[in-house]
Amino acid sequence: MSTIKKLPIRSVSPITDDLAGWEKREGEPTMSTWIEYTSADESMIAGWWSATPGTYHATYSGWEFIHVIEGKAIITPDGGEPVEVNPGDALVLEADFSGTWKIIEPILKHFTIRTK
Repeated sequence: MSTIKKLPIRSVSPITDDLAGWEKREGEPTMSTWIEYTSADESMIAGWWSATPGTYHATYSGWEFIHVIEGKAIITPDGGEPVEVNPGDALVLEADFSGTWKIIEPILKHFTIRTK
């Protein structure tokens, strides 16, 4: 098994249903998720995620590293301060994150999620 896995550019069929823990709050945003990598023990996944403008409330069950490729969003933790994210931004959301993703411009991001 190779110790390097280069992620292809959205090569698998996307998941187009809203992810578990994500609820529409404003507008009619849609999302697509391409899981391009799953670790052998299934504790990590990585891939691409895109969404159209609107607002979701999200509750995370796993830690996530994000690198924004395109678009703009404002992420606001419940009871916290909003954080604007733009192309080139990298961030981590802890496993206990709960808050809103207000997608201002269609967004595309790379993600890595710890699932266990």
